[in-house]
Amino acid sequence: MSLNIDLIDETNELSEKESAYIGELLNFAAVSEKVEAQSEVSITFVSNEKIKEINKEYRHKDSVTDVISFAMEEIGEGEMELVGLDMPRVLGDIVISVSRAREQADEYGHTFMRELGFLAVHGFLHLLGYDHETIEDEKVMFSRQKVILDEFGLQR
Repeated sequence: MSLNIDLIDETNELSEKESAYIGELLNFAAVSEKVEAQSEVSITFVSNEKIKEINKEYRHKDSVTDVISFAMEEIGEGEMELVGLDMPRVLGDIVISVSRAREQADEYGHTFMRELGFLAVHGFLHLLGYDHETIEDEKVMFSRQKVILDEFGLQR
């Protein structure tokens, strides 16, 4: 495995097999994106209520969302980049609403695991600096998502 993944299921809704599958998918995405081995990422599965709280606190949006990413490598105001330290790369945190993933799987007519995988890869790409603020950026990010999911075997 190339990533060190801290996987937390606060909902206790995912089976060990489902959790392991998401871990395998993120490792596949890391290899596809040429992320350094032993890089660290956390992924937490939460309820709609919990993700709504997080969305309100950090993004000032009082609504349920499906996935939120907190990139650790973005340098904030007044922060300095640490260079030369022999430490693993810490990518950041991904938070996914399991309930919202189930709802969206039904809406889009695909499996729960396809939706969960899509959200995990989407959040992971955000940690790597991908974004979808502009049409051009969206095309790049969404095409990378599709390639990773298709190559992993999670087509729609």
